[in-house]
Amino acid sequence: MQLALRSNIQQLEKGLAIIDEGKEYTTEAGRIHILAKDVSDRIVVIELKAGRAAPEALTQLLAYMGAVSEQRQKPVGGILVAGDFHPRVVFAARAVPHVTLRRYRFRFMFESID
Repeated sequence: MQLALRSNIQQLEKGLAIIDEGKEYTTEAGRIHILAKDVSDRIVVIELKAGRAAPEALTQLLAYMGAVSEQRQKPVGGILVAGDFHPRVVFAARAVPHVTLRRYRFRFMFESID
């Protein structure tokens, strides 16, 4: 999922630009899947979860945001991407400014090999 998103980050949000040189960004809080900037020049931490995001996923995202904000001395936003979200994640994310939840879906294509 990370490779697919990196190859077309605009699908997630128009104006996003990856700033992590193509690899996970390491902080004191852990490794961030994708670090980007949005159209307003705000740094955006992108955390990916396969399947359903548990409440701990939001805690992880917030820790990454805090670590990046401390390092860069700039405002930081966050996007949590998952197949689905525990209800507590949805309620909590609504209360946190600059945190967005995005649900992914797969669309398969099949080609004949002659």
